[in-house]
Amino acid sequence: MDGLNEGSRAPAPSPAKSKRPRRGRQKGRLLRWLYPEGVAWGDDEAGFDPGAVERARRWLGMLFGPRRYFRVEVAGWHHLPPAPAMLVSNHSGGTLFLDSWGLLWSWYTHFGTERPLHPAAHEMILGNPLVGPFMAKRGVVRADPRLAVQVLQRWGDDLLVMPGGDLDVWRPYSRRFEVQFAGRTGYARVALEAGVPVVPVANAGAHETFVVLTDGQKLADLLRLPELARAHIWPVHLSLPWGLAIGPWPHIPVPATLRYRFGTPIHPSAVGLGPGEPPSDEQVAAFDALVRAGVQAELDALRDER
Repeated sequence: MDGLNEGSRAPAPSPAKSKRPRRGRQKGRLLRWLYPEGVAWGDDEAGFDPGAVERARRWLGMLFGPRRYFRVEVAGWHHLPPAPAMLVSNHSGGTLFLDSWGLLWSWYTHFGTERPLHPAAHEMILGNPLVGPFMAKRGVVRADPRLAVQVLQRWGDDLLVMPGGDLDVWRPYSRRFEVQFAGRTGYARVALEAGVPVVPVANAGAHETFVVLTDGQKLADLLRLPELARAHIWPVHLSLPWGLAIGPWPHIPVPATLRYRFGTPIHPSAVGLGPGEPPSDEQVAAFDALVRAGVQAELDALRDER
C-alpha cells in the first residue's frame, strides 16, 4: 500500500467505548418515533476502528478490484493534498451505494488505515442500532456541519461529502453524467470555515447496474417523505430481481466497471477568503459553483473516455 507518511493512528478504543451512541434528537419523524430517546453513532473520533476498516477492505476486495465482479479504475491520486481535505463527489448507484464502497476500497488499498476517510452519511444510516455501530467503526460520520468542521480541524482527517444525496444517487439513467447537488451548498460553507481544500471527485459505472426511469420527487412529496424520513425521492427503476420497481429498493447489480477521477484541489483563496475569515454568502455560492464545475469536468472526462 502507498502511504503519505502521516504516522500511525492511535490504537482503537475498547469495543464498549466505541459502540456507545450519543443521545440526540433525530430530524426525521420516523426515527423519532422508532427511537424516541434519540441515538446517533458516528460523532466520536474514538469510534474509528482501523482493524474493522481493514477487515472490511478485505471483504470488499472479493467484489471490487481488478478482475472482480466490479472492476475499479482510479485516476488522479497525485492531485490529493496532505490531510485534511474535503472530497466532494457525485453520488450513483441507488440504495446499495456501490460508488461509495468502491471509493472506500480504493482509498484504503492505496493509503492504508493511516489516512482515514470519513464519509458523511444521512441520519437514517447512523441513527439506528442496526447499522449505526457498524458504520461508525468504519469511519462514517453524521452529516452535520459542526461535526464536519470538527473532523477536518480537530481530528485532522479527510471528509467525503456527496451533497446531492438521495436526489443524486437516484437521478435518472439518462442524466447519469450530470452532477445533481440539488442546490445544497452547506458543504461549501464547511470547507471555507474549516479552511481546507476541496478535491472534486467524479465517479461513473454504479449507475449502469440498473436503470432509473424517474426519481419520483412528486410521489415522495405526496407520501410526505421529506417530513417522515428526510427523503425527497420515491423512484421508479428497472432492476434485478424486481423488473419494474417502485421505491428505493436494493437491487442485484449487473457487473460494471466503477471509474473514479480526482481533480485539482480548490482552495478557499479561490474566492478571496483569507485565513481565519468568516465566509460571506457570496463566497459560499462562488465556491460551490467552482466545486460543482470541477466535479462536472471530471465526470465529463469519464463520459468521454468510454
